[in-house]
Amino acid sequence: MNEALVRTTQSGAVRTLQLNRPESLNSFTSQLHAALMAELDAAAADSAVRCVVLGAAGRAFCAGQDLSDPLVAPDFTPGAAPKDLGHVIESLYAPLVLRIRSMPVPVIAEVHGVAAGAGANLALACDLVVAGRSASFIQAFTKIGLVPDTGGTWLLPRLVGQARALGLALLGDKLLAAEAAQMGLIWKCVEDDELSLTVEGLAQRLAAMPLRALVATRKALAEAQSLDLPDALAREAALQRELGAAADYREGVEAFRAKRLPQFNDR
Repeated sequence: MNEALVRTTQSGAVRTLQLNRPESLNSFTSQLHAALMAELDAAAADSAVRCVVLGAAGRAFCAGQDLSDPLVAPDFTPGAAPKDLGHVIESLYAPLVLRIRSMPVPVIAEVHGVAAGAGANLALACDLVVAGRSASFIQAFTKIGLVPDTGGTWLLPRLVGQARALGLALLGDKLLAAEAAQMGLIWKCVEDDELSLTVEGLAQRLAAMPLRALVATRKALAEAQSLDLPDALAREAALQRELGAAADYREGVEAFRAKRLPQFNDR
């Protein structure tokens, strides 16, 4: 029996999705896209899931697109029509990024080894990125005559500013995890042997928090990038109005007053 392209495990309220094409450094094919989307949809629909961890099997997180996939591999026959890479983005990568960014629970990327091209930006699309010290991030697109995709043109400037984003995108140099953390590209760099335990602890912590507030915070920060201050203040008011009417707000205040740990249940 063939192994699943995405391995799924559950620990309490935390679901871990592990890319499982280790022989190809977990590079993307249309089949891997379909498998990952299905598992993300399943996690989003399961009320028992309160945090998702996205990791990978083998020695790398994800090397990006598998260039041997017939969907993208150029046909070198004279006169052959070029592959429509725009369609690949529209039908596969864009829906994947939007699925991650719209998850009803926090998503943590657990990165080891290389995260290159679409693999790097897949990780950066998650809410928090924790990487082992030996991990690296590479915006490899210009090396094959392309532009950053998988949300890279949107994510990079927001994470590290225009100058650094442009340098990373134009040069395609390898960025070590410690450098990525220092410049604010990722949340944290830890020792390789501490990576799994660090991510597990962070995931369990997030799973115990008020999820609607976490998701609203993600959305508010993203939207505020294109708002002026009065509109951002108005958006904050709208969100507080909504969250203030939810059970988790009442539970949080009651727990604070009683000096006990809150038990959040909204999702």
